[in-house]
Amino acid sequence: QLQASGGGLVQAGGSLRLSCAASGGTFSMYAMGWFRQAPGKEREFVATISWSGRSTYYADSVKGRFTISRDNVANSVYLQMNSLKPEDTAVYYCAAIPQTSWYSAAPGDKYDYWGEGTLVTVSS
Repeated sequence: QLQASGGGLVQAGGSLRLSCAASGGTFSMYAMGWFRQAPGKEREFVATISWSGRSTYYADSVKGRFTISRDNVANSVYLQMNSLKPEDTAVYYCAAIPQTSWYSAAPGDKYDYWGEGTLVTVSS
């Protein structure tokens, strides 16, 4: 089970840190990802991190502004979002994929578990 939190309303240029807490499984066996879905748009990939945290990948639209990290002791994954833009407004979802199935470009339908999402609104 995944529970995302940390969303909210922020002005453009501001920062937010999303958290995703995992329970009910062996967290370190899973790579993790963040996806987002803006109103009227399809879900899109944001960032992903390997089980160890040593490998990370980002969508071009967030590269250099967002940082994904994880804490396997706390069973959590994080998304630090800086220099936020209005186009970052979306519901953000965390998701888990078995490390054995993971690759950097794995699409959302390869992820087995999804959190409920947390809304991020960036005002201009």
